[in-house]
Amino acid sequence: MARLVLSLLFLCGGQTSLCQSTSEAQKEAAANDNSTVFTRILDGLLDGYDNRLRPGLGENVTEIKTNIFVTSFGPVSDTEMEYTIDVFFRQSWKDERLCFKGPMEMLPLNNLLASNIWTPDTFFLNGKKSIAHNMTTPNKLLRLKDDGTLLYTMRLTISAECPMQLEDFPMDAHACPLKFGSYAYPVSEVVYTWTQGAAKSVVVAEDGSRLNQYHLIGQTAGTEDIHTSRGQYTVMMANFYLKRKIGYFVIQTYMPCFMTVILSQVSFWLNRESVPARTVFGVTTVLTMTTLSISARNSLPKVAYATAMDWFIAVCYAFVFSALIEFATVNYFTKRSWAWDGKKALEAQHPKKRDPMVLSKKPNNVCSAGVNYTPNLTKDVSISTISNTTSVQLRGSETKMVDPKKTYNSVSKIDKMSRIVFPVLFGTFNLVYWATYLNREPVVKGVVTST
Repeated sequence: MARLVLSLLFLCGGQTSLCQSTSEAQKEAAANDNSTVFTRILDGLLDGYDNRLRPGLGENVTEIKTNIFVTSFGPVSDTEMEYTIDVFFRQSWKDERLCFKGPMEMLPLNNLLASNIWTPDTFFLNGKKSIAHNMTTPNKLLRLKDDGTLLYTMRLTISAECPMQLEDFPMDAHACPLKFGSYAYPVSEVVYTWTQGAAKSVVVAEDGSRLNQYHLIGQTAGTEDIHTSRGQYTVMMANFYLKRKIGYFVIQTYMPCFMTVILSQVSFWLNRESVPARTVFGVTTVLTMTTLSISARNSLPKVAYATAMDWFIAVCYAFVFSALIEFATVNYFTKRSWAWDGKKALEAQHPKKRDPMVLSKKPNNVCSAGVNYTPNLTKDVSISTISNTTSVQLRGSETKMVDPKKTYNSVSKIDKMSRIVFPVLFGTFNLVYWATYLNREPVVKGVVTST
């Protein structure tokens, strides 16, 4: 009985292994048959195929459907007015010469086949430099449907022009376009359209922004026609909207300018006799503003108009220079006899005592030197009385001299006015400036609406 059971188990195991080997052989044979079928299909499709002729030549217009997936956007160069973008560029068109019948609806083909069939001559109108990635193999994808529809995808890195209007810099916004179309075929032969409509055909990856000074706030797509001597051409356009981040410029330019103006107004609180200190304040702040204005322009293209930052720097420069001129005016009206001669001020506070007998004897000696006469007591008494009176009058005039405290270390009326007028004017300017530019809607010029 045990032998019978073992023999039955052996027979079942042998049949199972035989069934598995048979199924694997059938699958391998089917795969070989499919490969053979696809090879025959491709050979039949390319037999007599001329890749120099576009699909539907002489019969209808070839329609190229496109869409863009942005994997990386940035950086943006203000000085060169260009930006860099990394995209998956997809094109789809129908070539009836490539219709086939087979076990699959879509054939995943190698990118080498793209050189054997007709492909669109798409180029980027505003591109300065474009790179097709070839590592480790050419980054291209080719799919063929049984109705002859082709999907052709490439990975590209494009450096394109981005025209900028910098009147509102650094509170500005820009629309950087990406334009592409057919290089040789006019609209009578090749037409470009968006695959899923203009609203959904340009997509940016969530982590695709590589921008330090900008916010990528959105993108739109559109179409426009251009007319040349060779005919009318369709141009596809994708606009990427950028809003500049102001934080860097507040730290590097606006705050130093603000502090420099405040520093120049500190001189109004110094004594007008402190000429070296106030001169240093004025000259140093003027030179600082000059340096800030030069450094602020280094990060911008050499445009012929003034930007919002230029206006702010110019007004700050005017305040600093006015503070220096204010000190020159105060110094001009300062009483120099008291302000500059400290010894006279001290002598005024402690006048020297004069001997009244010197004044009384001096006339007598002078007279006696010229003529010898007998002394007259009456005259001597009268002279002594006159000298005493004169000395009393001199002492009275010396005590009536102006108190040096009223002029020395005094505060000028111009300084008193400047302490109020300058901060008020500068604060008013800042309120108007920031309220105007921060509340203004950025105007983006040259934007094509979606069609």
